[in-house]
Amino acid sequence: MDRSIRLVSAAFVLVLLLVATEMGPMAVEGRDAKKVEPEKRTCDSQSQKFKGMCFLTSSCVQSCKSEGFTGGQCRGFRRRCFCSKNC
Repeated sequence: MDRSIRLVSAAFVLVLLLVATEMGPMAVEGRDAKKVEPEKRTCDSQSQKFKGMCFLTSSCVQSCKSEGFTGGQCRGFRRRCFCSKNC
């Protein structure tokens, strides 16, 4: 019985870790009342040239720049490289 409780607890912690990884950091933007800028939209697309799992954002950015994008980042549970540019 004690062993099954440990297994359930470990599985629960693993699920929480995976969910937290998918959510990513949440940021709050403050706006100045005097200065209102139009929102800049960014378009994201999965890299076509990057192969394998993405662990280093710098290698993802380099691959995205060779595809004509302005930047990139590693995202998701499967650690894929997503490229971004201004729309």
